[in-house]
Amino acid sequence: MTPFEDLEIWKRSSRLSVAIYKYLHDCKESGFKDQITRTSLSVPCHIAAGFECNADKDAIKSFYDAKGSCGELRTQIYIGMELGYITKDIGPLWKNEAEQLSKMLAALIQSRTE
Repeated sequence: MTPFEDLEIWKRSSRLSVAIYKYLHDCKESGFKDQITRTSLSVPCHIAAGFECNADKDAIKSFYDAKGSCGELRTQIYIGMELGYITKDIGPLWKNEAEQLSKMLAALIQSRTE
């Protein structure tokens, strides 16, 4: 089995989380910053947890959790743009990446349920 570190979905979700952490490093709104960074971090963490599970049922639950975090993240990015914490040039890129990750997770879940 491929280690999760070799998976494109894990690499992309990790890069997105790092980008969000770096971008919001100096954000003064700690509540927003803490929430969005935790959400972004949960995506690659749930993917890793799913790949470390021995049972498909447990792995699928972790992948669904990651997919849910992608939805939360898109919402937080939208709100961050509206509040001016995230610029209108960066936000859509992050939202698109979170949406692509969600689609990749849906395909991963489907492959585990067949």
